[in-house]
Amino acid sequence: MKILDKYILKSYLTPFLATFLIVLFVLVMQALWLAFDDIAGKGIDLVFILQFLYYTALIVTPQALPIAVLLSSIMALGNLAENYEFAAIKSAGVSLQRLVRPLLILTILLSFVNFLFLNKVYTYAMGKQKGLYLNIKKKKPALALVAGSFNTEIPGYHIKFDKKYGKDENLLDNILIYDLSENKGNNKIITAKTGKIISEKGSKYMSLVLNDGNFFEDHVKGNSDKMPSSTATFDEYEILINISSFSGNVEIDSIKSYQTLSLDQLNDTLPSIKLNYDEYIEGRALNLYRNSDAKKLYAYPDSLINKKLKPGILDNFDSQAQLRILSAAAQKSDQAVNIIKNKKTFLKFKRTVLNKYETEYYNRIAFSLSCLILFFIGAPLGSIIRKGGFGLPMILAICIYVVYFFTNTFGRNLAEESSVTALLGSWISAIIMIPFAFFLTRRATKDRGIFNIGVFLQPITKLFKKLNTKSNTNAISNDE
Repeated sequence: MKILDKYILKSYLTPFLATFLIVLFVLVMQALWLAFDDIAGKGIDLVFILQFLYYTALIVTPQALPIAVLLSSIMALGNLAENYEFAAIKSAGVSLQRLVRPLLILTILLSFVNFLFLNKVYTYAMGKQKGLYLNIKKKKPALALVAGSFNTEIPGYHIKFDKKYGKDENLLDNILIYDLSENKGNNKIITAKTGKIISEKGSKYMSLVLNDGNFFEDHVKGNSDKMPSSTATFDEYEILINISSFSGNVEIDSIKSYQTLSLDQLNDTLPSIKLNYDEYIEGRALNLYRNSDAKKLYAYPDSLINKKLKPGILDNFDSQAQLRILSAAAQKSDQAVNIIKNKKTFLKFKRTVLNKYETEYYNRIAFSLSCLILFFIGAPLGSIIRKGGFGLPMILAICIYVVYFFTNTFGRNLAEESSVTALLGSWISAIIMIPFAFFLTRRATKDRGIFNIGVFLQPITKLFKKLNTKSNTNAISNDE
């Protein structure tokens, strides 16, 4: 049996190493192509490119391993079946379970290696790669801003905009800014239709010139009774941002993201993020309560109600007083609606951040089992199709992994948008693939095809035979 195990492992490892390197190369080139717009024409040297490729290779390795396991398992078992070696082995009394035992042990080890990569190497490489980006963008702060999402790299500000354009990519459209420079939370909100980033090389300051916008501020608690909030419009407004802390070399320990934290660190970080999110919601609700003057509304006992008052509240005032009351009510309602609109985007942002941390925690565990799940799909599938090489196995492997990766990405996106829980979103691909793997393993163990076409064709064949017999009988009777 040792000779057989060595032969099976050799038949498996040869295509595994080849497919792993090919898939790794393709994924690295894909990442380089996606990052081409960010690094092309920015004066980046060859050292940066090599470092970028090295860290990218470490990042995509957990994705390349499952593809290599799937493809090599289909090829190895397919080659054995195609060359009738599998039939000879079975005739010697060796079952499929015994045949794939060394491959199963190897796949379990690869799953463990994949988990270590996701938990240690992936986080290290992700931090290093983010550091490379930030060290490049420090030369041109405008490069640090990405359209379509909140940018938190600029210290003291959360900036979001729809479009970035211009020769130096320093012109912005539809800007939303949360001013956190006073460390009092997101009390200041600034919106503008257009903006321009002005910065000089080596300067510790960056100017952000905003045009045609609005300014909103929640005041501190001590002044909330007199003026809870204030709003203003402007034609041009300039913000001077200190980027001295942003201009130094970035170390990996200073980069804190859900992608750069290990499972233990994610587990320790999640409670504080959840607490911060709950406190934010409570604070917004309390602020809305104060702005609406709801504390002044209370029920009078029937004995204290003036019997002369009319049932309609406004009917107790003259026309001028009614106008003032309605105007004040409309103003407060508009103010409350504006507050809700201005805070809604940031609330969704904080909820998305919490969801990303939770999803990353569960996905690290779920994705580390992808090697094992895809092996139980590839091994029985190879013995069923009885084809080796890079032809049909490559097509099947790509189709299966696309389904697996798509469902995994789809589940994560649903979890990040709060459509499903983080646990379900991370495991949805495994929930779909495990029954399919069980079905294929059962069919291969019983030496059956994926589908028995004869079972479906037999009733149709019988029906046509009956119709043909009846037609022949009718034709004979008509001749007589």
